[in-house]
Order: sequence, then C-alpha cells, then structure tokens
Amino acid sequence: MKIIKKSVSLLVVFLVLGGCKRKEIKGNIGDRVAVKKPNVVYILTDQWRSTALGYAGNPDVKTPNLDAFAKESVNFTNAVSVMPVCTPHRAALLTGKFPTTTGMFVNDLYLPSEELTMAEIYKAEGYNTAYWGKWHLDGHGRLNYIPKERRQGFDYWKALECSHNYTKMPYYDNNNPEIKYWKEYSPFAIVKDANQYITEHAKDDKPFLAFISIATPHFPHDNAQKKYKDLYPPESLTLNPNVTEKFKNKSREELQGYYAHATATDEAIGTVLAKLKELDILNNTIIVFSADHGEMMGAHDVRPFQKQRAWDESIKVPFLISYPGIDKQKGAIINAPINTPDILPSLLGLSNIKIPQNIEGENLTALIKNPDSSADRVALVMSVAPFAGNYNSLPYRAIRTKQYTYARTPNGPSMFFDNAADPYQMNNLLGKPEFKAIQLELDNKLNGKLAQIGDEFKSRDYYLKKYNYTFDKKKPAVPHWEFEVGKGVVQSPKPVK
Repeated sequence: MKIIKKSVSLLVVFLVLGGCKRKEIKGNIGDRVAVKKPNVVYILTDQWRSTALGYAGNPDVKTPNLDAFAKESVNFTNAVSVMPVCTPHRAALLTGKFPTTTGMFVNDLYLPSEELTMAEIYKAEGYNTAYWGKWHLDGHGRLNYIPKERRQGFDYWKALECSHNYTKMPYYDNNNPEIKYWKEYSPFAIVKDANQYITEHAKDDKPFLAFISIATPHFPHDNAQKKYKDLYPPESLTLNPNVTEKFKNKSREELQGYYAHATATDEAIGTVLAKLKELDILNNTIIVFSADHGEMMGAHDVRPFQKQRAWDESIKVPFLISYPGIDKQKGAIINAPINTPDILPSLLGLSNIKIPQNIEGENLTALIKNPDSSADRVALVMSVAPFAGNYNSLPYRAIRTKQYTYARTPNGPSMFFDNAADPYQMNNLLGKPEFKAIQLELDNKLNGKLAQIGDEFKSRDYYLKKYNYTFDKKKPAVPHWEFEVGKGVVQSPKPVK
C-alpha cells in the first residue's frame, strides 16, 4: 500500500509540474522569453567606418534603418577596432583578448581551437548558435570548406572564409562540403536565411546567438547595384577637408560604390530588425550593429581601401547596442571608447553569463545600462606587423580616449591629436610646449595599457619569428592564394619554443 500511495503522490506532483510547464509555454512569445536568457543578434559589417551613416551626421549617405535603430539603442560614438583589419578584429571579438595575446595580428591566420570563443561560451550556457557570411578566422584558404570542428562553437553554418564577390558570393551550407553560391546580392541573401532561422527558433526553449557577418561595404565598390549607385553621383559627394588633392577624384569615385553598398546593407539589416519586431522578441534580445574596421578613403594622403592606420578613418567603427530592459536609455550617447576585446565580456554581462577569467576586455554592462556621455576610458589600438598595402608603414601602439589620440612607433611618439578641437586630425600636437603635460599623461596611459596585457612592443620581425609566420616575398602577407593551387600552408599562433 505504501508503494501505491507513493506512486500516486509522485504522479500528482508530475501532473502539477507538467501543467505549470504547459501553462508557461502557452503564453505569447514576449511572456515566455522573459524566463530565458536573452537572445543575441550580432551584425558585423566589413570596412564600414563610423562616419558613413546618416545618424552620425553624414550629409550624403542614406541609412534610414540604422538611423531609426540608433534612436532605439545606445550609441558608442568612439568605438574603435583594436587592430583595424579583418582577421585580428574578428579574433579579438570572439575571444575578448588582444592580438598580441592570441598571436592573431595579421590576416589569414587560423584561430587555434584551444582558444575559448564567444559561441563556445554561449553554447555551454544552453544557446543555439548560428553564423552567416564572412568568417576569416580559419587560415586554410579563402575558398576551402570549414568542417564543424573548426567553427569555434557555431552549429548552424552558412558561411565562407572570405569573398567579396557580392553578386555571386560563395558559401558552404552546414556540413555539405560542396561549395554553393547565394542567388542574389549577398547581404540580401544572407539576411533572408538569417530571418528564417530566427523565425524557426524564436519559440524555442533555448535562446540563440545569431552572428550575421556581412562583407559590405568593403571594396570592390564598382559591383554595387546600379539603383543604389544612382543615388550617389560622384560629383555631388562631400569630401572631408583631410582628403588630399591627389585623391579627391578617386575618393569620390569609390565613395559612390561605398555608399551604395552601405545603403543596400542598411536595407538588408532593416529586414532583420523588422523580423525581430514582428516576432515580438525585441524585449529579450541583445542586438549589436558594428564593423571590423574603417576605411581611409584618401584622408591624410592615404589611398582608398587602406586601413591598419591609427587615424580615426581607419580605427573608428559604428557600435549600436540594444538590450532587454532598455527604456530611457534609448538614443543615449556614450563618448567613452569601447574597444574590440570589451565587446564579448559586455555581451556576457548583459546575458548574465559568468565571464571567463582569461578574457582581457572590460565588462561595460554598467555603462551600457547607465549611459554617461561625460564618462571616459582608454582604448588600446595596435599594428603589430604591418602587411600587404601597409607593409612599409611602421608598427605602432596607440590609445584613443573620448578626446585624444596618441600613438608611438618604434621611433618614438608619432601622433597626438585633440579630436574635440580637431575632428579631422590635421594638427599634430607632438612637441608643442603648451601640450607637454597632456602628452606625458597620454604616454603614461599608453604604457599602462601595454603593461596590463604584457605587450613589450617589439619589432615586426620579432613577432613574425616568435610565431613562425612567413610572408610571401612579392606580396608581403600570409600567402592565402597558394591554397587555390594546392600549395597552401596553415599558419597559426603557436609560439616557437
């Protein structure tokens, strides 16, 4: 009899608990997701500098969807790329570590599987993980298939290492090793698939991390769709005063396609934002819009397409973030810099997930939830081993505060700008007696940031030798193109002992 009574009691408890569970699930999406950790939608674009947006005050470019999103999110006006070039930024973003710590400081390296990454952390917390678009962290050639064990924790996969053929963009569909091609302009194709995934997973018990990596507005710019290029007659476009005479015509020509890609990409991103609203999951979703680096576009006598430099055109990127519970903070401005390694710990903080101890970035959750336009921080920017078009440039370490930029090369101080008084960075203050005290203070702050991460700031050759990296002799970069003829060698940051 005791056994029977105990069984009946257990059955009653089971039914009660089961009924409670069903009651919770019957509620609408907005009610149900309140008990889950927040979804994360991270939208990463390529080479989209911070000033190429309507909400940033650009008089020419049309970005209505992101302009509207800026009013619904927190805007970091001085977001900087820790190293303004593709692979290093992406590695720092996914690991929360600096390029000198991971060894990921040039393009086309393989991010070691030993590194703990964004998707692996979220997946361990019960998240579904998905990735679309440009990856640029595999180091096994730009067109080769990336198997599941090299996807750093992302399960759903519609991606490729690297391509900028926006009209016939290749990709791999999850575990199918046969290369495929998006059937339309790649930003539109990618967001359609992402929206389908988000729709299918919106009602899941598990939250999702959806990482949407769109390769525009990176060059080539001439393959932008005509209807968007027609919006931007080159002769009508405004150039900043720091664009030199030599590059004015070329810059306007490139800006036409650059802005065309930006407007089309804004339209694509708008469909993602609209889908999240339609599904009523905005109240439990963290949304980020940003880019990996900027674009010089003729400023300071540096030709279009170039990055890796310490000027704002190269290092500053857009960064808008919306999060569950955002209310009076909508449209708030934060002038304190956010740096690439800060992003992962801040996302984890907003997601109520414990931050791993070896992450080097700072959790800025408190600042994001309590925006203060007067707050300030020091963001470290670096060029460890200049390569490709910047091979002849000197390595540097720099800091960006809300007001100042200060940089050193191995030859000594190289840049000192008051960005509030001189937003186009045309008046280098180095050595001016009236700014001597501020320069010394900035130099001490730079030394402090380097000491924090154990960065000795040595020569390019030192770092290349340390990690046994080899550049091509004719094209001073990791020779990723050799994989296309079966001769490629994977280069990965495993220090030489």
